[in-house]
Amino acid sequence: MEKVVVGMSGGVDSSVAAYLLKKAGYDVIGVTMQIWQDEDSCTIEENGGCCGLSAVEDARRVAAVLDIPYYVMNFKQEFKKHVIDYFVSEYLQARTPNPCIACNRFVKWEALLKRSLDIGASYIATGHYAGIVKLPNGRYTIKKSVTQSKDQTYALYNLTQFQLAHTLMPVGAYSKDEIRAIAAQLKLPVANKPDSQEICFVPDNDYAAFIEEYIRDNKLADNEPADKSGDKKYAGLLPGNFINTAGEVIGRHKGYIHYTIGQRKGLGIAMGQPMFVKEIRPDSNEVVLAGANEVFSDRLKARNINFMAIEGLDGELEVEAKIRYSHKGARCVIRQTGEDEILCVFEEPQRAITPGQAVVFYQGDYCIGGGTIV
Repeated sequence: MEKVVVGMSGGVDSSVAAYLLKKAGYDVIGVTMQIWQDEDSCTIEENGGCCGLSAVEDARRVAAVLDIPYYVMNFKQEFKKHVIDYFVSEYLQARTPNPCIACNRFVKWEALLKRSLDIGASYIATGHYAGIVKLPNGRYTIKKSVTQSKDQTYALYNLTQFQLAHTLMPVGAYSKDEIRAIAAQLKLPVANKPDSQEICFVPDNDYAAFIEEYIRDNKLADNEPADKSGDKKYAGLLPGNFINTAGEVIGRHKGYIHYTIGQRKGLGIAMGQPMFVKEIRPDSNEVVLAGANEVFSDRLKARNINFMAIEGLDGELEVEAKIRYSHKGARCVIRQTGEDEILCVFEEPQRAITPGQAVVFYQGDYCIGGGTIV
């Protein structure tokens, strides 16, 4: 009997994933990754966190119902290094990161898989709405969920061939309603639990306030002065100029970490027409605002490329690309322009292509690969 470690977040999807694998004959072990320990009355869980203290209690109760062994593993150091520090660093460099992608790649897979293999497991498993297939060319890739509205392949494009070969995703073959129905039939205590939302370590969604507090606390912990003025590394926290596309100053911003490409609300500036963030210039601490029609582009460059379905590009390839999690996808042509760089040219201009976000390429239901927009 093959052993599989199921990452249990305390939610309905991972709980049913554990049940489906046990039903299929696997020796199932439930594990919750403890990544964020400084909670206040389970605030993080109430706001959608997936690995908080109350998530542990929910997962433990599910494991008892399913009659599987259950453990909590501490991944706080890995989470801080690969997710929180990365998140803060990207914003300070005027990029908008996707911390869930980093968490998947370096914590939920790299760290958890290593520990799971160390204890004799053949696989890890999650409750993601996606599937894993081995193609005729011998490569592994992820396949879109049967329910397009719940598909989570975008956040999984960065997994390696080794990780995919040792991963199971049983939930991808079901709709959300079917998963909840299974949970209700089993009388799981999380059958009606709401889905997680937003970023687990920023429960109030105020990213800028989190970054400011995190920098202040960590500077003080390292005995650095808390005053950020004059330190170029922290320029994103300081006020600067809003400018238009002609380079004219049209107002003041409160620090570019507060803004992202395409943003309209919360600018605090009245121009007689809707204005959107077109560009963030960290070197000059300027935020460029423009009209709605000026935030479209028909191309992007991406680096940190990870291929799944193919080993690499040989000439041009027609694909469909998603430039953010909620993006429906758009037809484009991609080609290699450097050792670790891809140029993506869209058939039609796309709104608010954002540095720091992932671009993920598909052919049909299969993920070709992806990278980070630069």
